Order: sequence, then structure tokens, then C-alpha cells
Amino acid sequence: MAKVGILSMQRIVNYGSFLQAYGLKMLLEKSGHNVEFVDYHIEKPLIAQSQFQKPGLFFKVQKVLNAFQYDASWKHRIQFVLYKKRFAGKYLPILGITPVMNYLPELDALVIGSDEVFNCIQSNPNVGYSLELFGKNNRAKKILTYAASFGNTTMEKLKQYHKDQEIGWFLKRFDGISVRDKNSGIIVSELSGVKPEYHLDPVLAYDYIGECRLIPQIKTKERYLILYAYSGRISGEINDWISAYAKKKGLKVYSFGGIHRCADHFIDCSPFEVLAYFLNAEAVITDTFHGTIFSMITKRKFVTIICKSKGNSYGNEEKLSDLLERTGLSDRVAKAANEIETVLKRAIDYTEVDKIIDAERLKTLDYLKKQTGCYSEDRHG
Repeated sequence: MAKVGILSMQRIVNYGSFLQAYGLKMLLEKSGHNVEFVDYHIEKPLIAQSQFQKPGLFFKVQKVLNAFQYDASWKHRIQFVLYKKRFAGKYLPILGITPVMNYLPELDALVIGSDEVFNCIQSNPNVGYSLELFGKNNRAKKILTYAASFGNTTMEKLKQYHKDQEIGWFLKRFDGISVRDKNSGIIVSELSGVKPEYHLDPVLAYDYIGECRLIPQIKTKERYLILYAYSGRISGEINDWISAYAKKKGLKVYSFGGIHRCADHFIDCSPFEVLAYFLNAEAVITDTFHGTIFSMITKRKFVTIICKSKGNSYGNEEKLSDLLERTGLSDRVAKAANEIETVLKRAIDYTEVDKIIDAERLKTLDYLKKQTGCYSEDRHG
């Protein structure tokens, strides 16, 4: 029985971060491994936007103040702040994570990923530029990645900040490299000479709907659509469109993880309850990677809003375009409000989507078997 560590973004207050961490943990535990989450030392980010862009009290206060400036009702703003404050204490224990940081444990294997663990050219002080995310100082017998992503860090940015050679040096020392998107694969190949394997995010690779027993049944008296998007990233035009569309269709608007003017309800619930709400939604509008994945695994009618990166601002086009292309759903994209209804009217052949996902799940199990040792004979658990 191997002792396997997962080094990821498991402490980020985000439903997607939690569910991908839980999914990968379940996949590894099915093999009989002892699994624990590993923390890394946060270093200063390469992009500094203000003097308050560093972890600590000032940054937390700034985040709260920012939340109260979002275009949403005061009730939702307060609910959002409380959701952020309580998330870690309520849900991280489910992953076996405690407030005590688990730095550099001795392991049989260290899995770095999933999530944007390689997104090193960014300004978030809760992530920073840490070479431990590339394997520095690890004490594992084997080191590998699973569905790791550079996010919107590109080769151009790595060269601009003179980090390409340093990152390449660490990439060459992995025993196995798995990425989840084309941008990340190109960077790995160019900097290390290694052709990485491609795998789906753990929320897709782990069969949540078929295997997870923690997803409850939720019944509501009203019909609703879900808006799953980052606070402040949905334009006023799209907010107005969603309000008008929901009224026309007799739907309420439920928001999760972010607050928006058009939402009737901000739902503060567990990560597993989020999936339960998705299962009953009439439609989903999202601008996030995991909102798109939640829609796929619950077989919802959905539209994904693509936002391009501008300067140091964080867009989603690299990872979302790649995800939709890999799953045969490129026609679910909208770039403006006037495109959303057209996309929602298009039917989705989930039979074909499931074939792609099932094949990718087998690839995931084969990769984990190869890289971490013995794996359960009953692959389908």
C-alpha cells in the first residue's frame, strides 16, 4: 500500500477546487493507496498589483471590501462574504485537511495537480510563484502530475518574466507529466522535450454521479436556471438578458460561488449539494471551467461564456475552449448576450459526450496504475 500525496489548490475557497481534489483522492484510494494532501510554501507573486497584494489581514479586508462593491443585492453580498468565511472550516475536513499545514512529507509518490498548479505568472498572493508546485524540495520516491494546467500563463509570459529555463529544468525531473489542456502541453513539450499525456479534470475522470454517495436529493417548488460564474465577471448586458430570459421562461435564477444582479437566490451549500442543484436545473449559464464540467456530468442544457484575457486580467479562453473541443461541445460557446439563447436551443447528444468521457476515464486509470503502482482490478468500482 503506497503513501501518495496530492499537491494542489485544495485550500482555495472554490467548489471546483474542492470537487477536483476529492475526485482525485477517490481515484487514488480506489487503488488501495493511503492518500494525503500536501501544502506548499507560498512565495511572492511575479505580478504585483498593489501594496496590499500579499497574504494577511490587509488582503482579507480588501477582499471583503471588494465583495461589497459587486453589482448584486446587499443580502447576496453579505451571504457571499459569509460563504467565503465559513467554507474551509465546513468542507476541508471532508478531504482530511486540517488547519495545520502539511509541508514536504515523505511519500512513495507525489501527484501535483489537478488545477492550475503551473499558473505561475499571475498576481494572486494566495498562490504566488512557488517552485514547490514544480517539485522543488519534495521528499517523494516518485513525482508526477495529473491534469496539471498552466492556466493563462503562456510561453510568451514565461519568457517575458525570464522563468522559462527555470521551469523547464524542473519539468525535466518529473517521472510522469499529465496535463489537461493544449496550452500546457505545448509549454511542457517546448521546455522539457517531453511529450505529456493529456487527461481530463478529476471532476470528469471520477464518476461523481455513478459512484459518489454524498450527493443528496434536493427538491425545489420552483423551476430555476443556474448562473455559475465569478462575481463581477458577468457584464451588465448579460445580467439584463438573463433576467429577461428567466422571466419569459418562468424560471428563478440561482447563483453559486459568485453573486450577480440578475440572481433571485445566492445558494450557500456544500460542494455535493451544488451537483444536486445542477441535476434539477432547467439550464445553466456559466463562465467557469468547473461550471462547464458540472453541466456535462449532470447532462444539463448549458452555455459557456468565453472571456478573453486582457493584460494581467484573468480570462478563461485557453482552458474552456480546449475543454469543450476535447468533449465535442465547442458549439456551447457564447461570447455575447445575443448569442446565449441560440446556444441554449441547441440539443446536446450526451451519448456521444459520454463515450468520450468513458474512454478518458480508462486512460486516467491506466496512467495512475502506471505511475503510482498497483491499482484495483475492479476498475469500475
